[in-house]
Amino acid sequence: MQFDLRSMAEHMGGVAWAVVIVLFIMSMYSIAVMIERYWTYSQATKQSRKYAPEVARYLKQGKIKEAIDISDGKQFKQSHLAKVLKPGLQEWQYQVETGEAEKDREGAVEAAKRAIQRATAVNLADLKRGLSGLATIGATAPFVGLFGTTFGIINAFSGMALTGSGGIGAISAGIAEALITTAFGLFVAVPAVWAFNYFNGKVEGFNVEMDNSSSELLDFFIKRG
Repeated sequence: MQFDLRSMAEHMGGVAWAVVIVLFIMSMYSIAVMIERYWTYSQATKQSRKYAPEVARYLKQGKIKEAIDISDGKQFKQSHLAKVLKPGLQEWQYQVETGEAEKDREGAVEAAKRAIQRATAVNLADLKRGLSGLATIGATAPFVGLFGTTFGIINAFSGMALTGSGGIGAISAGIAEALITTAFGLFVAVPAVWAFNYFNGKVEGFNVEMDNSSSELLDFFIKRG
């Protein structure tokens, strides 16, 4: 038998094909997550870069309502900063309109802070969506492939026992077929691990940006007379 992928695929058993199909599904899922997360993070970065100076301009002018309106705009729908600052601005406006900000400024700032913290937690969970799947695929794909390889090697040795032939030549073809699943498992796992590490770093960067922007907004509320 020739040692090419087509010939080995033709001689693969049912277990090996089942493993390959599972790995293929895992690969398609990881690719879909990579594309979706890359687009989401790119839009968040792009829109937040435009949003930050716009909302800062309104805040310097003391226009809280306009700052809320721009935070709610469609052009900043994917901005992680807008998603976090908008609840804080809305809570502060409510405290001002009800007179609570004048009676208890510290309490009003604390209420805005809690609103921002809740929004940050929700937004972080959304930013991390799909990353656990990438981590799981990166960790388990090699073992799924190894599962198929184990069965392939068992079949190779079983065939050698049935035919009564010995030597490496008698089982080399079977082992080569079996190792296909391990190679495929590694092929699926490596990009998933790379993507997870890259996207996880992006989320950490977004978290730092949200914390900094939130602190600046709270400082503005504290200093505002």
